[in-house]
Amino acid sequence: MHAINYEAPSTVEQAIGLLKSHGEKARPLCGGTDLIIQLRAGVRRPEYIIDVKNIKEMRQISFDAKNGLRLGAAVSCIEIFESEVMRRNYPGLTEAAHLIGSLQIQNRASVGGNLCNGSPAADSTPALIAVGARARLVGPNGEREVSVENFVVSPGRTVIEPGELLVELLVPAPAAHTADAYLRLIPRNEMDIAIVGVGSSLTLDGDKVTAARIGLGAVAATPLLAAKAAESLIGKKLDDSAIDTAARLASDQAAPIDDMRGTIEYRQHVTGVLTRRTLLIAAERARKK
Repeated sequence: MHAINYEAPSTVEQAIGLLKSHGEKARPLCGGTDLIIQLRAGVRRPEYIIDVKNIKEMRQISFDAKNGLRLGAAVSCIEIFESEVMRRNYPGLTEAAHLIGSLQIQNRASVGGNLCNGSPAADSTPALIAVGARARLVGPNGEREVSVENFVVSPGRTVIEPGELLVELLVPAPAAHTADAYLRLIPRNEMDIAIVGVGSSLTLDGDKVTAARIGLGAVAATPLLAAKAAESLIGKKLDDSAIDTAARLASDQAAPIDDMRGTIEYRQHVTGVLTRRTLLIAAERARKK
């Protein structure tokens, strides 16, 4: 590794100032579980590391039944998993955070950093898509919000512009009888990258679906919102026929590649299987609320 200057700002404004002044030579550090590996491999060679873990605004979990969730980009995955607010209101997103690496990794890694890494196979991204999360970005020219399904533009690339920082994730409050779920398939029992990841969220009125979102990971160049699959459920009774249709539409949207971890056909099949399973889990949870 080459010599690197380390900065640890205590406010968002300070962090933005450093990112602006150093430009392309700077890189934010949230948990470092991806960045440190990239530095060692020479994939990235920044001259300045801006550690945002000391910024209070980026370390908070704040939930309001009316306005929803404000999840700081630097909140660690283990903090999410241990949060009663997260478990109660966003169980699928909480599950996804708890699947990122080992327990040691989860003490450093954050959902914000996982998203900003831009991996198509990130566990948290399909779960964030399922709950309708938006990314709040702050930069020299002000702030803006971007829906998570539009955040990653290609493998390793996101919509973040020079000088911008992901400060927090904004998630709507779940309506009555709403719940989410996340599942993935990996080659090994733990600590591996998803072959397929699916997050689903449902709102039920009795047996009828009134709202739905489905996020797909590891089946395209970017994480996907399976809009047609989710829309097929709206206004329908959540029976086997409706679920089968949604699973088929999700599989049809998947556009994976062949690699050593799975074939195109296998990943498309698994997409349907996990869509069905996450919908059933989300529905069971929603009925209890």
